[in-house]
Amino acid sequence: MSGSDFVAHVLDLLRPLGGVAARRMFGGHGLFRRGLMFALIDDDVLYLKVDDRTRPDFVAVGAAPFTYASRGRTVTMSYYEAPPGLFDDPDEMRAWAQKALAAASRDSIRRGSPPMRPR
Repeated sequence: MSGSDFVAHVLDLLRPLGGVAARRMFGGHGLFRRGLMFALIDDDVLYLKVDDRTRPDFVAVGAAPFTYASRGRTVTMSYYEAPPGLFDDPDEMRAWAQKALAAASRDSIRRGSPPMRPR
């Protein structure tokens, strides 16, 4: 599946959440709902936002964090791979996406930052 086809597929799977939009960012896509970035797509891999409450769920299923290289070091972000079975089970996809939305909301409140608006 090509990059834009994968993004369209993920958006279709997330349609039941309502109002999910993709925005090109840093060579990939950020996924937003009501101004909160709760997921990202890079190289046809979906990563969902995690925090201290939800990270153990992702670790328990063997999901890896999103990392990238910057200035000779590896940067780990608070997004983890979506478990592969989610693409075959819309209810599970919705449940895990809701965990990511909750983590994004808690992070926004903690930082006192307003939600980003997709363009």
